[in-house]
Amino acid sequence: MAILPIVEVPDARLRETAAPVEQVDDEVRGIVTDMFDTMYDAHGIGLAAVQVGIMRRIVVIDLQDRETEEGAAKEAARDPRSYINPEIVSVSEEQSTYNEGCLSIPEQYAEVTRPARCRVTWLDTQGERHEEEFDGLLATCMQHEIDHLNGVLFIDHISRLKRGMLMKKLDKLRKQG
Repeated sequence: MAILPIVEVPDARLRETAAPVEQVDDEVRGIVTDMFDTMYDAHGIGLAAVQVGIMRRIVVIDLQDRETEEGAAKEAARDPRSYINPEIVSVSEEQSTYNEGCLSIPEQYAEVTRPARCRVTWLDTQGERHEEEFDGLLATCMQHEIDHLNGVLFIDHISRLKRGMLMKKLDKLRKQG
């Protein structure tokens, strides 16, 4: 178990394109494990390898559905999913909007509109190929994380004015803390 340091803006690595994983082996499985540990420690729902300075096409996601029991919050039900060399093969014309945040842009959020559904291919940790259509929050999260692998941040999907305001808030937060 290793908690990896999370790369934050304006680190130039966040703008680079990640290299494909050539072979799914123990090293890659170890990276996936460390990425899950890091994501859970940071209370995130998704993490791309570039966000921990590993320039390879690896994504981990766990939406951690929280159920309530008689008004009290229960522990998150973990559902860890890893995606090696994920690629979006198609998207829906229908759009959806979510208030997105990012571990690489701490405590900043913005409404982002993306396709409501996406079909994705990927390899699992055993090297097996999969293809599936995602919708809802999982579709949004998958698109967000694959954007990271391509050097794109969620703030690239909002207006220049909103992006500028968000970055000023982040700078102020960093100066305070």
